[in-house]
Amino acid sequence: MSETKGDHLVKLLSVDPAKWVNVSNRDVVNSEPGCLSYPDAPCEGVRRVLEWFTGQSISRDLPIDTSRIEYLRMGTTVAINALLERKGERCALLITKGFKDALEIGTQTRPFLFQLAIKKACHRWRLGCSEADFQPDLLYTKVVEIEERVTPKWIEFVDKPELAPDGLGELVDGVNGSKMRIVEPMSMPMLRHESDPAAAHDLQALYTEGYRSIAVVLAHSTLAEQVGFPHISVSSDLQAMINMVSRGTSATANAYLTPEVRRYLDGFASGFKGGLQGDVTSGDACRVSFMQSDGSLCDFRKFSGLKAILSGPAGGVVGYACTGYDAAEGSPVVGFDMGGTSTDVSRYGGKYEHVFETTTAGVTIQTPQLDINTVATGGGSILSYRNGMFVCGPESAAAHPGPACYRKGGSLTVTDANLFLGRLHIDSFPNIFGPTEDMPLDYDVVQDKFEALTATINAENGSSLATAEIASNTAMARPIRALTEQRGFRTSAHNLSCFGGAGGQHANALAAILVMHNVLIHKYSSLLSAYGMALAVDNTKPFSMPYSADANAAVSERFEVLKKKGLDQLVAQGVPAALVVYECYLNLRYQGSDTRLMILQPPDSDFAKAFVDQHCREFAFVLESRVNVENVRVRAIGKGESDKSHLESSYYADLQSLPKIKLAEASHFATNDIYFEEVGKFTILLHPQNTARILRHHVHVDVGLGPRKTLDTATVDPIQLSIFSHRFMGIAEPMGRALQKTSISVQMKERLDFSCAIFGPDSSLVANAPNVPVNLGSMEYAVRVQAEMHNGKLRPGDILVSNHPKVGGTHLPDVTVIQPVFAEGSNDEIVFFVAARGHHGDIGGSEGNSMHPRSTESWQEGAVFLSPFLVRDGVFYETGVREIFAKAGEYPDCMATRQININLSDLKAQYGKEVVQHYMAAIRTNAELGVRSFLKSRAGEVLESEDYLDDGTIIHLKVMIDAEDGSATFAFTGTSPESLSNLNAPESVTRSGLIYSLRTLIGTDMPLNAGVLAPITLVIPPDTILSPSVNAAVSAGNTETSQRVVDVVLKAFEACAASQGCMNVCGGAGAGLTWVRQSAVHSNMTNTRIGDVEVAENRFPLLLREFSIRRGSGGKGQKAGGDGVHRECEARVDIHSAHVGERRVNKPYGMNGGGPGQRGATYWMRHAPGGGYRRVKMQPSSACSMKAGERLIIHTPGAGAYGSLDEGASPV
Repeated sequence: MSETKGDHLVKLLSVDPAKWVNVSNRDVVNSEPGCLSYPDAPCEGVRRVLEWFTGQSISRDLPIDTSRIEYLRMGTTVAINALLERKGERCALLITKGFKDALEIGTQTRPFLFQLAIKKACHRWRLGCSEADFQPDLLYTKVVEIEERVTPKWIEFVDKPELAPDGLGELVDGVNGSKMRIVEPMSMPMLRHESDPAAAHDLQALYTEGYRSIAVVLAHSTLAEQVGFPHISVSSDLQAMINMVSRGTSATANAYLTPEVRRYLDGFASGFKGGLQGDVTSGDACRVSFMQSDGSLCDFRKFSGLKAILSGPAGGVVGYACTGYDAAEGSPVVGFDMGGTSTDVSRYGGKYEHVFETTTAGVTIQTPQLDINTVATGGGSILSYRNGMFVCGPESAAAHPGPACYRKGGSLTVTDANLFLGRLHIDSFPNIFGPTEDMPLDYDVVQDKFEALTATINAENGSSLATAEIASNTAMARPIRALTEQRGFRTSAHNLSCFGGAGGQHANALAAILVMHNVLIHKYSSLLSAYGMALAVDNTKPFSMPYSADANAAVSERFEVLKKKGLDQLVAQGVPAALVVYECYLNLRYQGSDTRLMILQPPDSDFAKAFVDQHCREFAFVLESRVNVENVRVRAIGKGESDKSHLESSYYADLQSLPKIKLAEASHFATNDIYFEEVGKFTILLHPQNTARILRHHVHVDVGLGPRKTLDTATVDPIQLSIFSHRFMGIAEPMGRALQKTSISVQMKERLDFSCAIFGPDSSLVANAPNVPVNLGSMEYAVRVQAEMHNGKLRPGDILVSNHPKVGGTHLPDVTVIQPVFAEGSNDEIVFFVAARGHHGDIGGSEGNSMHPRSTESWQEGAVFLSPFLVRDGVFYETGVREIFAKAGEYPDCMATRQININLSDLKAQYGKEVVQHYMAAIRTNAELGVRSFLKSRAGEVLESEDYLDDGTIIHLKVMIDAEDGSATFAFTGTSPESLSNLNAPESVTRSGLIYSLRTLIGTDMPLNAGVLAPITLVIPPDTILSPSVNAAVSAGNTETSQRVVDVVLKAFEACAASQGCMNVCGGAGAGLTWVRQSAVHSNMTNTRIGDVEVAENRFPLLLREFSIRRGSGGKGQKAGGDGVHRECEARVDIHSAHVGERRVNKPYGMNGGGPGQRGATYWMRHAPGGGYRRVKMQPSSACSMKAGERLIIHTPGAGAYGSLDEGASPV
C-alpha cells in the first residue's frame, strides 16, 4: 500500500513440484519456458513490489538491496507443512530413565472410538510393509535415557511425619515455589557430558551418528541447557507447565521443526544483501518479522518451529480482528476461513483468545496459540450417501484427482455442488483441467453424478428431491457454537467475518443457521494477515500461592521481572521502548480443582473477581473454595506496530453513512456474482432474504433471517437427517467438555472416565459423545427406568442420580445424573433427556475401596443410589447426598467415602418439537437400517463362539440371522452361572458390549443410538454371570467381563484377533485382515486417559519408576498383535494397593491361524529380610499392603495376531 501509488498486489506460486528438477541432490529451477524462474516466492514478491514502487528493473540474479525497506512482515506454512508431511529434522530424545516409550504411549487413548483398525496419532502403516518397516510415526528417531529422578514433596501424605523413612533425597525449592525432592541426582548435571563418561559416550554417539537436534524431557524438570548440539529443545524451558507427555511432545516438535524453519529462513535471508544480519536497533538493517502461532510477530532470528506451527492461520485471525471488529459498535466477530480441505473458525471480542494445549497433525502441542478450531469440511470434501444419511467429508478429493469437475475421475465434492448450483462461473476459470490440462471445468459430469445420487436417495427414502444439496454448513456450525455458546457467549450476538476461497459461497447460509445477523467480507480477504501485525513477546513464570490481597506485592514483583524481560526482547528487535505496552495475566484455579483460567488484569486489578465471573459465565457455577495462582504471564507488545488507524475507516461508520435508497421490486435477484477490481474474483452467494451493501473496504451482508424451510413429519429428508445428527452430537459433545473442565477428580479431569448422551422423550438413546463405550448402551436403560419410576412427577429443574446395577448401572463407582428437558413454557411436556455418567474414584466400600478385588456382595462396593433427587426445583440436595455416601461405611469392614467434597464437586459438574422428535426417531431408524444391511451380508453362516475369564467362567454366544429382514438373535445360552466374585456383569453391560460391537462392525460414521439394537433379540439366561442376582458384586464385571462380551461377538464374526481384554492400563490391540498391530492403547469397551506421571505424583504418594512397552508380547502371525506395557510404581509411604486384571491365565486369542498374545501378570516387589526385593507374582485381581519403597509391577497382555505364518509368508 502506498499513499502516492495506491495498492499493489502480487500473487506467486510458492512451490510447483512439476516445474523443478533434481541435480546432485539439490533442487534447482527448471529453465524450460513456462516454468517457475525464481527460487523463493517471498523474495520474488519483494523484488516485484520494489520494481513497481521505484520504477526500476531489479535483477533476479543479485541480492536485493534493503536500504529502501523499513520492515518485512511475513507468515509461513513451512512448519505446519513439515509436520503434516513428516519432513522435519532427524532428532533424538533425552528422557528420564524408565520413560523411553512415554511419548509413544501418549495418553493410551485411540482417536477414533469405533475403528477396530486402531490408528494412534503417533503411528503410520502402509499395507504390504514388512515388520521392520512398521515404525511408530514419532518425531524423534532415537532415545537416550537419563539417570535422574525428581518428585514433588509428599511428606504431607504421612499421618505421623516422624515415622517417615529416611533417605528420601534432598529437599529443594522448585521454580514455582513448591518443594521438590531429588530422589536421584542427574548423572550428567546440566547436560555437561564431561561429568560422566557413560553419558558422554551416549551424547558423542548421537553426534557421530549425525544428530544435530535433540529434545530434553525430564520428569518434573526445571533445569537444563545446551551443550554441543546446534539445536536443543528443553521441555521445561519451552513451557513450564505440569504434564510430562504434552510438554515432551512439544519439545520434540520444536527439535523436529526448528532446523527446518531455520533452513528456510537462511535461504530467504540469502536473497538480500548482507543476509538481513544488520543491527535493526540502529536502523542499519531492514527489520524482518514472522507471525507466530499466538498472533504476534517476532524477529526472524528468534523464530522457532514450535511457535511457527499456526503461523498461517494466525495471520488470518489477526487480519479479520483488525478489519472486522469495531470497538465503538462492540459486536464480537467469528472468523470463518474455508479452504479446500478444511475450515478454520475462531473468535475475537476485543482481545485475542489463547489456548495452551492443542493437538495439531497428531502431535499434542503445549504452547500459547490462538484458539483456532478446524473442521474437516472444505471445498474438496467428498459428498456421499451412506445408510440413509447425506455425508460431507471428512475425506477429501485433495488436489489430485480433485473434484469431479476437474476431469480426473474424482468424486463429488462441495466444489462440485457449488458448480452445479450455479455458484461458480465456469468462464472465470482457466482451461487447465483434464488429462491434457487444456480443458474447462466439466459441468456435465457433475450433473450426471448428482442426478444419479438424487435417484438413489429418492428410491431408498421415497422422497422427491429435485436437486442434490450439500449439508456441510451444520458441520461447520458445531465448532462455532463451541467457541461461543460453550463459553457463555450468545452466537447470535456475533458478526461473521468470511474469508478463504470457498467461504463466500457458504457464509450467508451458515449465518442463517447460527442466527447471526451480519456477514463481513473484506476486499483483501485473502491478504488479511498483512493487516495489523504486531511485534510481541510472551513470557511465563511458574508461581504457586493462594491469591489474596497479601499476594499482590509478590504478584506485582513477578510482573515487573517479566515486563523487563519482554522490554529487553522487543528493544533488541528494534522496537522503541516508549512504544511497548504490556498485558499482565494470572493463571488461576480453585483450590482442589484443575480447571485453570488465564485472567487478563482487569481495570480494578481484582483478579479473583474476574476469575469468579469468567468461571460462572463458562460453567454456570462457582465453588466455595479459595483461588490459587498457578503462574504469571506478561505479553509485551510493540504498540506502534499494531496501530491500524491509518489503514482504513470502520465498516460500521461506512455502513451508517450510506444513503438509504429504496430499490424497485424487480431489481431483486436470488443470487449475484460480486467481483472486486484488480484483486481477482471472489464469489458471494446471496440468498433471497440477504441484502448486500458494498462499502469502501467491505461487502456487508444483512442476512435477513427470513422464513425458514418448513419440515414435515411424514418423510425423512436425508440432508436434514445429517443436519439433525450434527445438532444432536453438538449437544452431547459440549456436555463432556464442560464435565472435564469442571470436575476435580483425576478420574474425570485427567482420565476422562465419563460419558454424556441425549435421549428422546421415550428415553431411547439418540446420540452420544464418543466417550467410554461400556457406558453407552447401558445409560439408555438407566434413563428409561428413572423416567418410569418418576412418570408424571418430574418438574423443570429436577435432576436425578443413580448407580444401582438393577436400574441401568454398570458398577457403583459409575454414577449417572439424569435431567429432563421440558418444552418451553411447559411444566409437564418432556421433549428429551440428557444424562452424564462419571466414574467416582472413592464412593466407599470394603476397606474404603469400591472395586476391592475380593468383594463378593454389592454392599461391599460402596454407596448405592437407586433413584434420589440430586436437584429438586433447582435446589441441590447436598445433605441427602452426603447421607447416602456416609451409609457405605455402616457395613462390616467397609468405609464411607473419604473425599466427599470431591464427590459433590464432580456431581455438580455432571449436570450439565415435533420435528425434532421426528428426526430423533429418524436417526434411530437410520442406525437400524445400517445394522440390518450388515447382518444380511452375513446371513446363512453359523456364528458361534466362546471365551473365558481367568477363573474358568465361560461366556458363550450363538448368533442366528434372518436373511429376509436382517434381524438377528444373540443368545448367550451356555454362559456360566453367577460368580462368587465381582466379575458379575448386569444385563446393561452386555447391551453396551453388543451395541458397541455392532457399531464397529458396521463401519459407518453415525451417532451411536438405540436403533443399533432395534433388529436384535437378546437372550441372556437369568442367574448367569451376565444376568446376576440383585445383591451380586459387579465392580469388575464392568471393567473385565464387558471386554470379554465384545471378544466373543468379534470372534463370532471373525472380525479380528483378541485385544488385551482389560480396562485399566493400556495393552495390545488385536490385528485384523487389513491392519497390523497397535501397541500400548486402550481398546474396545474403554478409552480413558492414563494419568500423566507428573499429575499422578502430585496427587498421590507414589513414584512411577517405569512406563514402557513390552516389546514382542504381541502374537506372531502375518499381521502381528500389539504389545502390552510394563508399569512400575513405588510406594513412598505405607499404602494399601489393589489391582483388577484379566488375561493373566488365558492368552488373548489369535485369528485365522495367528498366534495368541502373551499373558499379563502382576508382581509385588517386597522388601527381603536381608535387603533387596522378593519378586512375588499376584493373583489376576488382588490387593496388598505395601511398605514404603516397595513396588507394584503391572504387565498388561499383548494382543492376538491375524493369519498363520505358513512357509513363505512374510510377517508384518
